[in-house]
Amino acid sequence: MEETILTANALKFRYDPEQPVYALNGVSVGVRRGEFVAVLGANGCGKSTLAKHFNAILLPESGTVLVEGMDTRDEEKIYDIRQKVGMVFQSPDNQIVATVVEEDVAFALENLGVPPEEMRRRVDDAMKMAGIYEYRERAPHNLSGGQKQRVAIAGVVAMRPDCLILDEATAMLDPHGRAQVMKTIRQLRAAGITIVSITHYMEEAAQADRVLVMSRGRIVMEGTPEQVFSQTERLHGYHLDVPQAAELRDELVKAGIPMPENVITPDACAEELFKLLK
Repeated sequence: MEETILTANALKFRYDPEQPVYALNGVSVGVRRGEFVAVLGANGCGKSTLAKHFNAILLPESGTVLVEGMDTRDEEKIYDIRQKVGMVFQSPDNQIVATVVEEDVAFALENLGVPPEEMRRRVDDAMKMAGIYEYRERAPHNLSGGQKQRVAIAGVVAMRPDCLILDEATAMLDPHGRAQVMKTIRQLRAAGITIVSITHYMEEAAQADRVLVMSRGRIVMEGTPEQVFSQTERLHGYHLDVPQAAELRDELVKAGIPMPENVITPDACAEELFKLLK
């Protein structure tokens, strides 16, 4: 049995206790160690609110959130929880504090009083893992959006978290920047870091191990990308698209060309078309 690193149990939360509307309305979900989970949903569905519960930025109104068995409402555990779960937000500019890349990556470690040799090693490892080592002496404000976001990721990775939560971390990037960040995410996952990505991009979610779909504060769909993205009509009902390869799959099926339901990536689509053309 794989260990569950994040657990939400009957989680309820309102931003305004005077209002009847819950941002999270009885969410129960677990994330296993080493897993890459994508969380999808239309604006206002509760996905960012859920993300902020996983490192105790927000605390439950009722229900529980456990991080490696630690209850987020236990004030004595907040520091430990934030060491275990690192968070990267939408705008890299809001997370970058130093004028040189490697100083920015080292910033949190300096505040923690990590010894210089250990800090040097961690900062170098994190920059290499995030693919920004070659920019270590550059000024962050001179970098592209995707490069800046990877600096922000490196700053979190240097803390050696077990889990990285990305809250719309690619939303402000161009396609090249998004591709850079997704490559970094795959490398981090290969290194054993658990990834939870809140995203609007279906192509990104298609690369995850598991997809959660949220609507009105609840989890309404859950499964592998193939299982979720084979249900095009249902997703459209939640105001969501499917990856372009899955759209093409649906159009081909409508035109009478047989395609398996699990085709959700360009490579899989090309492979099936190649088989048909042979």
